[in-house]
Amino acid sequence: MTRVTVLVAVYNTENYLRRCLDSLLSQTMAGWQAECVDDGSTDGSAAILDDYAAKDSRIHVTHLTKNSGQAHARNVGLKRAEGDVVAFLDSDDWLSDDALESVVDVFDAHPLTGCVLFHCVNHYPDHDEPYPMSDFSVMSGKEAFLKSLTWSIHGVYAVRRSIHQRYPYDETLRAYGDDNVTRLHYLSSAEVRLATGVYFYRQHASSVTHRISVRRFDYLEANIIMKRELERIGADRDVIAVYENCRWRNVIGLCMFYYLHHRELPKDDARYGLLAIRRAWQSIDVAMLDGRSACHRFGFWPLRFSWPLFRLQERIYFFLRGLVGKNKES
Repeated sequence: MTRVTVLVAVYNTENYLRRCLDSLLSQTMAGWQAECVDDGSTDGSAAILDDYAAKDSRIHVTHLTKNSGQAHARNVGLKRAEGDVVAFLDSDDWLSDDALESVVDVFDAHPLTGCVLFHCVNHYPDHDEPYPMSDFSVMSGKEAFLKSLTWSIHGVYAVRRSIHQRYPYDETLRAYGDDNVTRLHYLSSAEVRLATGVYFYRQHASSVTHRISVRRFDYLEANIIMKRELERIGADRDVIAVYENCRWRNVIGLCMFYYLHHRELPKDDARYGLLAIRRAWQSIDVAMLDGRSACHRFGFWPLRFSWPLFRLQERIYFFLRGLVGKNKES
């Protein structure tokens, strides 16, 4: 009987893929299936997947003819999911031997639980580091959603298939779409709990969040989509207000990224980034902003009546911050 479906999206990870798949074969519970989707890999990943599938019938492989992104690949696997619990495993990551059994035990013991988090360990080339999250027994879905806005809880978890199928991955976003899906899964859960099994999360310096890339601005579009989705599903107004304040701080954060790095980007990318900031700035519901967003101090004033004036405020604010930083160093 299949209890857990693990979604494994694969793209050019031949150097790590065997460890990922071996961790599934080492699981202490037998009732799992792995839906592995080769997202148009050009290295040896496809052959590795086929080799493992030939040795173990629980590993299912789908080959896509072109690279369409992680969201699409995971959704292909999700459509084939048989388990009543669904988890994801990135193809360069791996699980502890008891990871799947531990989450199933939690789901079985607590029928109201919608999501179960793994213990997450960030794996660096020279050391492992537990994700900085306090242990907990149970929290409401709303509480988990709010904590996810600052990632004081992580987004590495298993979820009931019924919730995941209601909220599949957003294929319109090449980056950050999984943040939205995670938060919707949490918000849709009556309870969120923590298991004892470990997810080992490989850290790459080349990821979008660790480098100067135009893709960083996609976060603002993902935020706009998330706000619309919260309104569509009828989320409580206080939840939407908290999210709007978080979204405003993200606008300011990307303004600072643009200020510091726009000259390092190709001109078209810098222009795209500025337009993304303007769209997000225009979409903010100023009436929802409060003291938590620091919108009442210079640098955070929305100034919705004038885009040029808002940009001027940001340039002055970041320039002054730079001066303060230099004075502290000296």
